[in-house]
Formats: sequence, C-alpha cells, structure tokens
Amino acid sequence: MTNTADFPSPDFDPEDVQPAGWLGADEIAAARRQLPLVYVDAVPVRVDESGDVVAVGLLLRVNRDGVMNRALVSGRVLYHERIRDALLRHIEKDLGPVALPQIPASPQPFTVAEYFPTPGITPYHDSRQHAVSLAYVVPVGGDCRPQQDALDLAWISPEQACSESVQAEMYGGQGVLLRQAMAHVGRLA
Repeated sequence: MTNTADFPSPDFDPEDVQPAGWLGADEIAAARRQLPLVYVDAVPVRVDESGDVVAVGLLLRVNRDGVMNRALVSGRVLYHERIRDALLRHIEKDLGPVALPQIPASPQPFTVAEYFPTPGITPYHDSRQHAVSLAYVVPVGGDCRPQQDALDLAWISPEQACSESVQAEMYGGQGVLLRQAMAHVGRLA
C-alpha cells in the first residue's frame, strides 16, 4: 500500500466532520447537477435455515409525481461514512430499528448500478442526478415495519418479485436490479 491512500490523517478529528446531511437542499441540488453521487441499494430478503432466499421485501412509496410504486431500500452514502454503515442506516430508516440486517464483515455488492438523468443510457434512471449505486442482497431477521416515506412493506416470493406485474410497479430500473439480485442468489430461472 502506498502512503497516498485516501485515509484520514493521524490528526483527524471526527468533530471536524460535517454532520450527517451536511449539504443543504440547494447545495445537494447543485452537487447533483455537477457530479455523480454514491448510493447504496439494498434488496431485503428473508432466508430459510439453509440460507436460501424465500421472500423479498418491497416498499410501497409515492414518487414525486404522485404515482405509487414498489421500491428497494436505497440512499446516499454520506461523507466519511463506511458502506456498511450506509447500508445499516438506510435499512433502519426504511424498515425500522429492529429489522436486524445481516451485513457481512466484508460487504461486496452483487452489481454496480449507474443511474443517469437521461433515460436509455443504462436500464437505471433518476431524473435528479447521475448516481453510482453499489447493490446488495441483505438478509433481515427482525421485525420490519415501513418507516419514513414508505407506506407499506410487502414480503413476496422471489418468483413473484420477478413477475411482470411487480416489475411494472417499480421505478427507475429498480425492477432490473431486483431481477439481477434474484439471479445472483440463484432464484431466477
């Protein structure tokens, strides 16, 4: 390893770091127009005793246009936040404080999704920004309840999650991401 790695210096003081949500609405809007942002997408799953995925948790949300859709757990990685901490924060924010996610010691994404503000460049679209998202399948073992802006949480079979009707309810390419997740865990034929 070289000494040019991007690690905090020995005199790093955590108190000097901006608080979570360090950018105001105008500042984040400006950043979104100028550079890609890092996100995490999490596909919450229930697994059986052998570790096979038996259910997928999908949130019900209302998008900016007032349309109801199904969604994955998703959100920005904050400045100076580890990926595993971002995953835990967003899962707790969307599924509640006792979801009990099982994040591996060394989380590796099953894919990287690149969301563009221009539709059609990739299967992923976010009209607000260019975002690069690390995507994970995360087993949860606790009591999950929709939080924040999520209206409902439905646990459905992997086959049902990949059905055309559920895929049509997903926005911005998250249906494609969900199908990739199910293929990754061996639940998509």
